[in-house]
Amino acid sequence: MSAKILIVDDEPFNLEIIGEYFSESGYTLVFHESGEAAWNELSLSGADAAVPGSGFDLIILDRMMPGLDGIALLKRIKADSRMSALPVIMQTAASSPEQLREGLQAGAYYYLTKPYERDSLLSIARAALSDAATKADLQHRLKEHGDALQLITEAKFELRTVEEASRLAAFLAQASSRPDCTILGLSELLINGVEHGNLGITYAEKSDLKRSDGWNDEIQRRSALPENYAKRVRVELRREPESLKIRITDDGHGFNWHQYLDFDPERAFDPNGRGIALARLTSFSSLAYEGSGNTVVATILDHEAATE
Repeated sequence: MSAKILIVDDEPFNLEIIGEYFSESGYTLVFHESGEAAWNELSLSGADAAVPGSGFDLIILDRMMPGLDGIALLKRIKADSRMSALPVIMQTAASSPEQLREGLQAGAYYYLTKPYERDSLLSIARAALSDAATKADLQHRLKEHGDALQLITEAKFELRTVEEASRLAAFLAQASSRPDCTILGLSELLINGVEHGNLGITYAEKSDLKRSDGWNDEIQRRSALPENYAKRVRVELRREPESLKIRITDDGHGFNWHQYLDFDPERAFDPNGRGIALARLTSFSSLAYEGSGNTVVATILDHEAATE
């Protein structure tokens, strides 16, 4: 994967180390030793396209810096709608739950604790870039559909693969009054139903697969197993007077969903584990799991009803 990465750290030695870690990655690296210089770079990098920040695919940001520190710079980035989708990896020696929670709330969903090894950096960078590419693909898919689906009142669907989950997420999002937000959460829930529910990939297994870049291969392998071929994720859509409800059920045994509804600082350094919390926070008015956790109901309030 070719990518352009902005790296911000006030210690030249740290920049040198990161550069060495990425030396054989094929990524294009841009280095800055201050938050102010990085912000100027971001503000100007998209000048040709009239979109600030558009020249970069990922930011690796030191938390503790003089002047404009990492948290302050992160808040500037996330407050600008033109670059708010840029994934940011926060690198820090400050790893208390309160400090991690502050970063998560500001929009740093990927973390590295100093000192870290090359493999840790590369796996988190791959995860962040992969997540961003998935979101971009979903937004592209969204443009392929019209808004006529907002007229639908009831519908049922079944799917088996991750690809089908992404396609259905793009289609169903159009039933919402705010499809750009809804599509990300729907994709997360539908893919969870395939990978964790029907294929039985555990959280720990996915973490290892993401670190080794083997997730796609394992999805394909398990999908082809005879015991998984007949499994389906079933989706029911129902429109109510002031909301849209989407019920998703897989053929798995469920999971301990309670711990994933909110951002957990203990999982901040893993390459996965953010999706459900992000979906609940940004895509839906409410998210409710039932029984063992193999059924989830997402509620999206009608935009006009939500703003009254």
